[in-house]
Amino acid sequence: MEQRKRSWEGWNLQYTFDERYCARAVTNEIQFYESGDLRTVWNKLRAEGVADFAISPGNNYSVAVFIPERKGQPAAVKVFSVPQFASPVSQKTFFKGDKVQLKWNQLGTTVIVLAQTEVDKSGKSYYGETTLYVLSANGGFDSRITLDKEGPIHDVSWSPNSKEFGVVYGYMPAKTTIFNQRAVATHSFPLGPRNTILFSPTGRFVLVAGFGNLAGQMDIYDLEKDYKKICTIEGGNPSVCEWSPDSKYILTATTSPRLRVDNGVRLWHVSGGIMYNEDMTELYHVTWRPQSFDSFPAGDLLSPVPQPHPSAVAYLGTVKIPSKPAGAYRPPGARGQATPSHFKREDEGGLAHFVSNGTSLVNSNGFGRSRRQVPGADLVDNLPPGAAPATTPGAADDDVSRAALKNKKKREAKKAKEAAAKAGGLGVAPPDAPRGPGDRSPERRDGQRSRSKSHGGRSPSQNRPQGSHPSRQNGHAPAGPNRQNIIINSKAVPSPAAPELAALLLNAPMAAPELSVTSPDKVSPNEKKRRALLKKMRAIDELKMREAGGEKLEDTQIKKIATEATVQAELDALGSAQ
Repeated sequence: MEQRKRSWEGWNLQYTFDERYCARAVTNEIQFYESGDLRTVWNKLRAEGVADFAISPGNNYSVAVFIPERKGQPAAVKVFSVPQFASPVSQKTFFKGDKVQLKWNQLGTTVIVLAQTEVDKSGKSYYGETTLYVLSANGGFDSRITLDKEGPIHDVSWSPNSKEFGVVYGYMPAKTTIFNQRAVATHSFPLGPRNTILFSPTGRFVLVAGFGNLAGQMDIYDLEKDYKKICTIEGGNPSVCEWSPDSKYILTATTSPRLRVDNGVRLWHVSGGIMYNEDMTELYHVTWRPQSFDSFPAGDLLSPVPQPHPSAVAYLGTVKIPSKPAGAYRPPGARGQATPSHFKREDEGGLAHFVSNGTSLVNSNGFGRSRRQVPGADLVDNLPPGAAPATTPGAADDDVSRAALKNKKKREAKKAKEAAAKAGGLGVAPPDAPRGPGDRSPERRDGQRSRSKSHGGRSPSQNRPQGSHPSRQNGHAPAGPNRQNIIINSKAVPSPAAPELAALLLNAPMAAPELSVTSPDKVSPNEKKRRALLKKMRAIDELKMREAGGEKLEDTQIKKIATEATVQAELDALGSAQ
């Protein structure tokens, strides 16, 4: 048995505006038929690898075809005039286009191309990248539509006047912008959780809503009244939303199988009130009966508001009055304080969302730069270059992890050991006679030697050759009152600052100073106690600052603040003892 590959996309016939011709897509071509004879192919548009097409709804017979990327060649959208298929009237090539949506305006003069990839190679999204293009049917204009907010394109829709269209785009909260037919932005609505835009049949109103996994709110705007917002409708969780043919009502419905519960139909007036409600066990689809707007009498669409149906009144009786939101949970330590901007949504004054690619300018949650907040102090947004916000006493110690603190102590101990070793090399033996560069002792020529019992019981500082000290090898002289020469590149150069002292030291024998080196790892009991008391004082200062910022403290924390005088007295006693 022969198996054929069938696709569920593009199987339906598409008709011209007068229904004289219809077309369907097959492998590598678009077949056109006369509506009166579907057995015979009237004409063919040959396009290698064609994946989708859309016939213009206008009076001009135009068709747009999409050819995806193939063998390194870019994707392309081409517009042909039916039946002149020899060459396209207009075309646009682009990469990052695995599939597209082709949306003609009502006059059939311009087509919008919403291109999408299956995978986002930059890793910013799980759902691929989206780009938007616009092409004219006569070849006079084509362009990519530039959007000023990063993120996916949720929806795009033409106005019935064919002169403007709306786009909902960007990471949530999304942005909604109206463009003219030349892809120039004319107005932007406030940011919000929205993903759908629908123009009324008259073109006067526009509905911007958030459906699917969003709350189902619908904003109605009057485009003829300077984009004034009329109302916001709480539509629940509809899966169908349509304008009535007269632009006075909005139909919403929850259908199966998307949702098996709360199925039903609701009608809303454009002013925001509910007019009709009917609950159903299972509802599969609902739509308005097709009618032309011209068949309705002219008049004001906003008033008068009709009387609601009894079902709508009964529905309003079951709807709970929305109570004041309790807000997000806040731990006790953060109550009574202003919410940091990186926890707010962008439409509520929060920081803008950035997609991080490993740069250090974006915080780990993707919202702006990280900054330190001091309880009770104002947030500093704009600091001059090179300035840093003030921090609380002891805050640096609190931010350091245990491992970092341990490493810090090791570094301090190492520095103390190096300082002790340098101090041990202050004993300088006077030379017996002046020597030139070529008359050096064997000890200096051999460089560093291993310390052994052959040194005759002398201390390591007396046996160490001068040229083998690390600070002398690097050209730096250790500080000390008995220093008479500056060692540079293992050569003795008299210091010009004190010639008399140098001559006196050369003629007088010197004894090495007695130095007592204390190990940095051994801390006296008093020092340990002093550090513990200082740590308590830092904790008390932090608690007092939190209390001044309006935070409610626990009983144990209040008791700890009360011990401040005792701790300070112990510190004073330790200071007098030393």
